[in-house]
Order: sequence, then structure tokens, then C-alpha cells
Amino acid sequence: MAHASQRLPAVAGRFYPADPHSLHAQIAGFLSAAMPAELVDAPKAMIVPHAGYIYSGAVAASAYAGLVERREVIRRVLILCPTHRVAIRGMALPAAQSFITPLGAVAVDRDAWLRAREMPGVIVDDRPHADEHAIEVQLPFLQSTLNHFQILPVAVGEVDAHRVAALLESLWGGPETLIVISSDLSHYHPYRQAQWRDKATIAQIRQLDATLNGDQACGAGAINGLLLAACRHRLTPHLLDLRNSGDTAGDRERVVGYASISFSETLDHAHH
Repeated sequence: MAHASQRLPAVAGRFYPADPHSLHAQIAGFLSAAMPAELVDAPKAMIVPHAGYIYSGAVAASAYAGLVERREVIRRVLILCPTHRVAIRGMALPAAQSFITPLGAVAVDRDAWLRAREMPGVIVDDRPHADEHAIEVQLPFLQSTLNHFQILPVAVGEVDAHRVAALLESLWGGPETLIVISSDLSHYHPYRQAQWRDKATIAQIRQLDATLNGDQACGAGAINGLLLAACRHRLTPHLLDLRNSGDTAGDRERVVGYASISFSETLDHAHH
């Protein structure tokens, strides 16, 4: 099957500015205005939203702002997202070797790609990635906060959460590896009901309860995999921001929920 070695932007000019200067300025504005609920030292994993920047960019920035002081440390970012346009079984890696944004090219980590391809439930298919916005909208934020990094983009379809966890485990690495889960929360409920639902979902994530469903978060499959791995690695979740489109740029009749959650490694107090 012929494939292009580059995955071109699908939503530039719609979800975020296509002009590099405007894009850079908008992200810089989000990052400088970010007011995370707490400061998290050395996040290992993050859950961030993926709507158009006017809707969820400010919420995402509350997590990305915490990466700036680690811009030299993080070299590899595993990015997991749901599939919005192409239904798949298992998890799909792209055949493409780089993802292009208006800020430049982001290379796919070849070693991670080769290792991931051997995992159960993993296929190689560019189609789920071609028109998918959920990874693409994260890349300019990463390009604005990290210096030299490569990505492993994974589209998560119908798959057991333990397989997602196994993939994360196999590429867990050390401080050089960051895990980003791209997910929104509830979809299209009235404002107050959405707030109530999203708070319940956050409470479940805080318990590392890996039984989320797609009504709670579109990226539930990827989040559940992270929560299973977070249990094993004793990660602590921190809620940085929780809002919905009714708070940012939309009406309050049918809103979409957005949260930024950072997971830090628990410090081992056994060192004497």
C-alpha cells in the first residue's frame, strides 16, 4: 500500500491558525495566561483536550505550560487519541514518518514505532490518522514548549485497556518520555449537567478507576490504559483546569467538557 512519508495538516486554518506567526502568537498567549490549579513537578503523563483552540486551547495550555522548564529533558512524546472519523479495531500507528504543522515537521520516533508495532492489537494504517485532529492540535503546543523531541502517534480504537497499558509500559522510559492522552470529556449536554457529569468523571480519574466509557470522555480507551499503567507506577493525578465550551467560546445549550490533568511520579520517601 503506497503511503506518503509525511502526514500533512488536516485542520490548519480551522482548529488553529494556518499562518505560523499567528499560530505562534496564539499559543504564546495561551501559555503566558495559563493559570494551572497547581504546579506539578516533572509530569510523566497528561490528559489534554483537542477542540479548536478558541474552545479548548486555554485549558490545554494549563498542562503544556508545565513542560517549559523540561524543554531539554523530554525527547519522546507518546500521543494517544481516539478516532473521530475512521472506526478501527485495536491501535493504529501511521506509516508516515513525520507530521507536518505550520510550525514545521515533527518526526515519528522510529525505535518506538518498531517496538510498538510488535505489540498485540497494533496495526499500521495511515487512514485513521489522515483526517484526525486529536493528535494534530497537540503538536504546535509541543513544538512551542519542547526543544528536540520525536513522537509516537497512536490512534486508539476498539481495544482492551490492558493492551493500551501494555503499549505504554513497553515504551515507558524515564524522564525523557512524556505520555499525552488527547481527550475531551462529555459532549453536548446543557451547561450545568455537563459540569456535574465532568466532575464525576474527574473524581473517577483521580481514583485511577480505569472503567471510563465513551460518554464520559471520547478518549476513554486511551485514558483507561493510562490509568492502569498509572496504578502500577504509582502516578498521582493533578487536576489543572476543568471548563467547558460554555465557559470559553460557545453557547450553554450543548457544551463539550475539557480538562487538563497532569500525572506525576510519586516520590519514594524510603530514601534515608
